[in-house]
Parts: sequence; structure tokens; C-alpha cells
Amino acid sequence: MREKQTGATLIEFALVLLIFLTFFLGIIDFSRMLWTWNAANEATRWGARVSVVCDKGATRVLTDMQQFLPQLTAANVRIDWYDSSGAISTSCDHTNCAGVNVSITNLNYQWISPIAGASALPSLAMPEFSTYLPREVMGQDPNSSVICN
Repeated sequence: MREKQTGATLIEFALVLLIFLTFFLGIIDFSRMLWTWNAANEATRWGARVSVVCDKGATRVLTDMQQFLPQLTAANVRIDWYDSSGAISTSCDHTNCAGVNVSITNLNYQWISPIAGASALPSLAMPEFSTYLPREVMGQDPNSSVICN
């Protein structure tokens, strides 16, 4: 004779739901990491573009880059100007340097999904993101700031 199995379906549902939610939240978190990766790449591209065309200064470039990654700080962003010989220069700007390199370093990604009872997963160190652009003036007078707001 079959014994009554009251609640067996509920237990099975709970076990399957736990596995499903772990898998689903892992996919969401991994997607969030890829989005952060892409945003960091786009932030360096935008920072280099603003630096090479406009003379806004490092603080304004950082503010523009924070539109893509709000967690960026001055410690994460480095702007290097290169003179015509290819050496890093401290005395040139967008009007007389050959190019600029903007990079993001020490950017960490913090997982938020609870995985197998782990209360806090360690953050993932992301690689350095870097963009180099040669100097340009887009057909404007290099001494004019018309193209830069």
C-alpha cells in the first residue's frame, strides 16, 4: 500500500528552485560583469577622445568617464601625454602633443550573486583598460575651444 507523501512536491520544487535561481543569478551576475568590462573600455575611449580634442583637464575627463562607470576615482584613471618623439611628456597639452593615452587600472568587480552559501565572494581584479589616440583638431583652430563645451 502506498504511504501518503504529503509535501513531497513542495520539497522537490524547493530543491529545483534553489538550483534554478543559483544558475539564473549567476548568469545575471556574469552579464553584469561583461557590461562593466564594456563600460570600462568605452570610458577609456571617451576619456582619450575628450583629452585629445579638448583641454578640459584631468578632473573634467574623470567626470566625463564617470558617466560610464560611476565607481571610477582619480586613483583609477591615468592620462599620459606623448610628445612627437613618443616619450611621455608633462609639459604638453592637446595643442602641441602627438597623442594621449588614457587608462583605467585597479578596477575590481564585486560579485553580488549568492553562490552555494558563500556570504561574500572575493572581488575580481579586472585587467588594465587603455586607449591611445593621436592629436587631432577636427578642422578647427587648435587655439579655439569652440568644439569643447
